[in-house]
Amino acid sequence: MPKHPPCPTPPGAPRWVAMFHQPAQDSWTVGAESPDRAPVLFAVGDMTQTVRARGEEVSVALWGPENGTWHLFDAPTARDTTPAPAAPTGTPAAGAGGPAKLVERMTGRRHQVLLAGLSRAGLYDLSAEDGEAVRAMAELLDEPTVRRVAHWLSVAGGER
Repeated sequence: MPKHPPCPTPPGAPRWVAMFHQPAQDSWTVGAESPDRAPVLFAVGDMTQTVRARGEEVSVALWGPENGTWHLFDAPTARDTTPAPAAPTGTPAAGAGGPAKLVERMTGRRHQVLLAGLSRAGLYDLSAEDGEAVRAMAELLDEPTVRRVAHWLSVAGGER
């Protein structure tokens, strides 16, 4: 695991702030900030996926208010710096919009819904094994069940 300087406290009044470590500059930068936690976690999930898709290391620190002062909620992590494999694409059917294409699109949609729910629950730094579990759930569960699971994850993230 690469060493980097500890994450500094963000400037200004306490609010929700996600700090990302920039290995090229060996420094921390603000990636997202908001008075509410949910939008910051959602942004962290998207940014983490983007950085990993490039094959780069991800280190994130989540700062927020606690009793009127700054508090580090998630220590900087770089659990698995290899990007998660891309979602399976399959081969589309002979005509555009064929049954295989619809199945592929719906599976992709269920995958996105599950990832959004995990991000809202604060689980944004997923390993390759986690990514595989999400893909398996997206393939096995129907749309209403996936939405219900994502709802549970969102509620769980709001209770933190």
